Amino acid sequence: MSYVMAYVAAAVVFGALDAAWLGWAGPNLYRPALGDLLAPAFRPAPALVFYAIYLAGMVWFAIRPGLTQGLGAAALNGALLGAMCYMTYDLTSQAVLARWPVHLTIIDVAWGTFATMVAATAATWFTLRFAG
Repeated sequence: MSYVMAYVAAAVVFGALDAAWLGWAGPNLYRPALGDLLAPAFRPAPALVFYAIYLAGMVWFAIRPGLTQGLGAAALNGALLGAMCYMTYDLTSQAVLARWPVHLTIIDVAWGTFATMVAATAATWFTLRFAG
């Protein structure tokens, strides 16, 4: 039950952070840098699959250790998970796409690192506080 609670808490925090980020970064960062590489409209199905899998990874690799080792472990593992996952996407995009600016990789990896760290830490705190 505590893993379900952690998953839901991480979903709420990461979802809110990412919604705010994408609301700003879409028109101000990604669209100017990538232009016609972006889909004309948001496609929710792939996004939902990503979030479902990513949140499960966050619970397993960051929150689960945090529940036994403390908030510092959740923060560190969340930051590492975010950095590795976002680097995988951004560096692969940079390697295979004709146009993927370096500054976009740097900003996006920093965002993924921060957002995953915050969500994992908050979800760990919430789960420890309310699941015992």
